[in-house]
Amino acid sequence: MTRSFLAISFLFSFTFIKAQSFEKAFIVYTSKGKKTTVNNMLNDSKRADCILFGEFHDNPITHWLQLETAKFLSGSNSLCLGFEMFESDQQQLVDDYLSRKLTDKQFSDSCRLWPNYETDYKPLIELAKQKGIPCIASNVKRKYASLLFKKGRAALDTLSEAEKNKFASLDFKLDSTLSQYREVRKMGGHGMGIGMMEAQAFKDATMALHIQKHLSLNFQVLHFNGAFHSDYYQGILWYLMQNPSFLVKKKLTISTVSQDDITKLDKEHFGKADYIICVSESMTKTH
Repeated sequence: MTRSFLAISFLFSFTFIKAQSFEKAFIVYTSKGKKTTVNNMLNDSKRADCILFGEFHDNPITHWLQLETAKFLSGSNSLCLGFEMFESDQQQLVDDYLSRKLTDKQFSDSCRLWPNYETDYKPLIELAKQKGIPCIASNVKRKYASLLFKKGRAALDTLSEAEKNKFASLDFKLDSTLSQYREVRKMGGHGMGIGMMEAQAFKDATMALHIQKHLSLNFQVLHFNGAFHSDYYQGILWYLMQNPSFLVKKKLTISTVSQDDITKLDKEHFGKADYIICVSESMTKTH
């Protein structure tokens, strides 16, 4: 009887321990791999002029925390939301939707929306619409990034000045020694590596340009972008740092990573951002 009782007790305790591992879908870490809290992340966000929130585009935890961060900061009259997911030529459409000049259907029909817009970005846009928060369509037009990738910067020289004003100057710097760009070049291989790196930098420089414009108007910018665009304080942030006026701004970066075991941050992720959201590898995807 005693042995049976012990066996059953052991079984129940093992089941409980296994169940415990499912209680946390994510853990937030500091840059140095120390566990921290969402509240700490939010409070630090409140004190920052520019927050670059790096996401995995299909990760529901990241999108939920982006929305919660936007809600937390929405009491400020100076808040502005920025989106990699909208290209600069779509700015007027975004403005018209936020000011209720376009219906939901008109906006959806007119805008080149990402496949996961309804689940992941619409809640942010609707919050902005409800609270009167301006939004930035910060990315370069995909067509132009593709043209630069295939034919180089000179291929964009013939565009009108009005079009050129929507993206970074064609003489933008590119530091090919940055680890993120080296990784992009490696992914492209011998034939396409340089073009891919240039196109990536073009996007980063353009997003930085539009963020900087709003920072100069004293907005607090909460910008949503793929984590690769701001990891290791590179990409968008590197371009922002080239502007002397940005150096006096308080900045914060957030990244997303995934691991099988989230109870300890893998060392390869140390230093990716000020706050690192570590999500279970088994987390469901939004698309």
